[in-house]
Amino acid sequence: MVDLIGQPWFWPSLAVVVGLPILLLVLTELHSVIARRHPQAAKVVRLVRNFLVPLAALLILISQVQLGEKDLTWTRVAATFFGFALLLVVLNGVNVALFTRARPESWRARMPSIFIDIFRLVLILVGLGVLFAWVWGADVGGLFTALGVSTVVIGLALQNAVGPVVSGLFLLFEQPFRLGDWLDTGGVRGRVVEVNWRAVHIDTGNGIHIVPNGTLAGASFDNLSKAPGAFVVSITLPFSTDDPPHEVLDLLRRVADDLPVLAADHRPSAYPLGGAKYGVDIPVASPAIEAEATAQFHTVLWYAARRANLHLDNDLTDDYNTPERRLALFKSVASSLRLTQDEAEAFADRVLLQRFGAGEKLQHAGDPSPALRVIAVGTVALTSPVDGGGDIPLGRLTRGEMIGIGALTNEINPSDATAVDDVTVLSLPIAELEQLVRRRPQLARDLGTIFDQRKASARVAIDDSAARQGRALTQLGDVTR
Repeated sequence: MVDLIGQPWFWPSLAVVVGLPILLLVLTELHSVIARRHPQAAKVVRLVRNFLVPLAALLILISQVQLGEKDLTWTRVAATFFGFALLLVVLNGVNVALFTRARPESWRARMPSIFIDIFRLVLILVGLGVLFAWVWGADVGGLFTALGVSTVVIGLALQNAVGPVVSGLFLLFEQPFRLGDWLDTGGVRGRVVEVNWRAVHIDTGNGIHIVPNGTLAGASFDNLSKAPGAFVVSITLPFSTDDPPHEVLDLLRRVADDLPVLAADHRPSAYPLGGAKYGVDIPVASPAIEAEATAQFHTVLWYAARRANLHLDNDLTDDYNTPERRLALFKSVASSLRLTQDEAEAFADRVLLQRFGAGEKLQHAGDPSPALRVIAVGTVALTSPVDGGGDIPLGRLTRGEMIGIGALTNEINPSDATAVDDVTVLSLPIAELEQLVRRRPQLARDLGTIFDQRKASARVAIDDSAARQGRALTQLGDVTR
């Protein structure tokens, strides 16, 4: 009887027969666990289970079969396939370990894709060289030597052409900018939309400007998206030499402070430049809204400068604010103030005709009103600001309705009032309003009733918003649990 245990192939074969199913079962369970947490790592485990382990078992079994001279060839073929599978597993494992879960600020995350591809190519060439030298006994030393010499010769011949490319590659490795950043190269300003091994594509708003990497590597440029704070929009404005500087500076700050694009927790600044010119710095969240911020500021400033009788662009030719138009508009809203047409005509020279641009605030929540304003043209939106940012809409006011209801009693405004479109109001200073109330006591009761209604409406809206936010947080907590 043949002694099976004493045969040289018995124990390797037993290890394959017993160990292969167990190892495949373990790898299957491991794949299921890892797939839920890290799909990329699960792919490596799947390669090991489906290819590397079965090929290793096949290699062990073939190496134990005695077929004369043929066994050596079949063993080498099996070893070659096993080597290919091992190389594939190593490549994927290195990629998962080094680059897949790299933190955003680490060197691994900054590594350009072309460097990773070159690293993979070198690893594949070295792996194939070791594999053929070990399995087939091939002399790969001469091949690598020839390849190295050829690389040196080609590099010397093309150093002028390759130099900028290499500089660009190192620029990519350093990564002084990323996709979405705003760059100012001196002649080009825009947002980076594509970065490859050869060039950077910059969206200037009028097309895509392509800048070679070597050009950027050899020149200086500004990354506007990496400012230490908010991006600052600087605007220079001319006024008249007759305008008091402190009034101009105060106007510029007030107008810039009300811009909706203003960055949170930042305040604008204004300063004289000499020669009746003034500068204003407006902090915004991103260079992408520079044009929007500039347009909003110029639009609103045009209205604000005329209300303040300041000469923006050295001009104050306002054909709109005439006595005839003021009288006509005041008569159209006289009933809101309990005035007859004759009384309105006698009282018209005491009111001010003021215009506000779309998006401009007529009153601020939490501030007292300097005057009672009656809307003659346009629409005004009432909103209540909430903690943490945002506004709650409370309604809209149109012709004949009033803003600054609490001016008579110096009450704090419960809401913001913002012009939806171009708005014209007739403003009654507090002194004139007091005289009007003495003649029309019922007007005081009307103002008090309107003020209480708006205050109650703002309180209800804020309570509803807080309740909805509380329910949303509760639902979010239920989902995360």
